[in-house]
Amino acid sequence: MIELFKHIIHLDFEWLFANYGTLVYFILFLVIFIETGLVLMPFLPGDSLLFTAGLFARLGYLEMGLLLTLLFVAAVLGDNTNYWIGRKLGLKMVHIKMNGKNIVKQEYLDKTHSFYETYGPKAIIMARFVPIVRTFAPFVAGIAEMRYRKFVAFDILGGAIWIFSLTFAGYFLGKIEWIGKNIDKVAIGIIFISILPIVIGFIKERKNKGIV
Repeated sequence: MIELFKHIIHLDFEWLFANYGTLVYFILFLVIFIETGLVLMPFLPGDSLLFTAGLFARLGYLEMGLLLTLLFVAAVLGDNTNYWIGRKLGLKMVHIKMNGKNIVKQEYLDKTHSFYETYGPKAIIMARFVPIVRTFAPFVAGIAEMRYRKFVAFDILGGAIWIFSLTFAGYFLGKIEWIGKNIDKVAIGIIFISILPIVIGFIKERKNKGIV
């Protein structure tokens, strides 16, 4: 299990196909569901995994229609699970500690609250493209008891845009020879771009506090 987790984090699709074959579809579904559905797992790859999955679909390892369907369902189910966890258990979970530390980091909640204050309900769509915020956005929406019909409408739209845009980006760019031969470098680049908003936000926050 640890070995599998390590290869998922490193986006080692060739190892996954060699060891799990068509079960890779289920693994990808599970990763997206967990990353969007459990506030304890905000560090799993999301953007980079979608892009790389699209690239491997281009190379013939995955069937694009089935892949898109499974990933979209996983993203929507994950967010909805997270919403109801937040709505029913959110405030209790915030205060649960493990080894003296909160299992749900207050700084992540504060960052997500700030995101909502800036962008309103459309934050549910925009959060899809921001790591960590993506995981906490539905959880915070549940805690705030956002009207479910409004939440699910924005969530379905955001999930479709996120899954289709990044997976198709990998699929169409996969025909570029350099990208096909340098998947590891491309994955690192996507991870860097994904965390860039967080880094910029961190720097701005420190500047506002006069630390930088």
